[in-house]
Amino acid sequence: MSIVLAIIPVYNEGRNITSTINALKKIKLIDEILVVDDGSTDDTYEKAISTGVNVLSLDKNHGKGYAIKEGFKKRTFDYLVLLDGDLKDTSKEIIKLIEPVIKNKADFTVAKFPKPRKRGGFGLVKKLAKMGVLFYTNENIESSLSGQRVYKKDVIECINYIPNRFGIEVAMTIQALKNNFEIKEVKVNMRHRETTRNLKGFIHRGKQFMNILVTFLMLNFRR
Repeated sequence: MSIVLAIIPVYNEGRNITSTINALKKIKLIDEILVVDDGSTDDTYEKAISTGVNVLSLDKNHGKGYAIKEGFKKRTFDYLVLLDGDLKDTSKEIIKLIEPVIKNKADFTVAKFPKPRKRGGFGLVKKLAKMGVLFYTNENIESSLSGQRVYKKDVIECINYIPNRFGIEVAMTIQALKNNFEIKEVKVNMRHRETTRNLKGFIHRGKQFMNILVTFLMLNFRR
């Protein structure tokens, strides 16, 4: 029987993680939910443990990519589900990504979110990711930055470079496409925390931009 593993990398998501997990637990296709607490300083760990799912606690904040790698490297699975911890009850929408992969209609799926309700300085980062994926693969992917994904194990096994921090999504997308795996972007009604147009938001986007740029350079060296 095929095993579907869902990994949720989190950092300081105490206010959101309980509802995210509880909605996910209702999906019968998922066999295991693993929360990877990436060195949170709030009550994320306690909230996650209280839901009854498996929780891996890291000693400090290493980054999203590192947390995901730590999560799946010692787990048995046939399908890997990745999603963020701030989705709350909209995490249930991940079923729309699981079904096409299990039914062999795609090798991996990526969530296509509704347009944000407010501007958050996301445009430049999104354009960089989209142009980078196009440059490396000749594929025009709209949602290359989406963290909500489902992969067949075969796809994961072909990916040999996962950056520790931001850039994980574009790195995995590019390597999967270059190995001729089929992607399917799936429209979902998910919502998560939107980055605001303030100093903190722009610093976050700046870090994301630089990490994605470094990811492209690293992929170029590995060509």
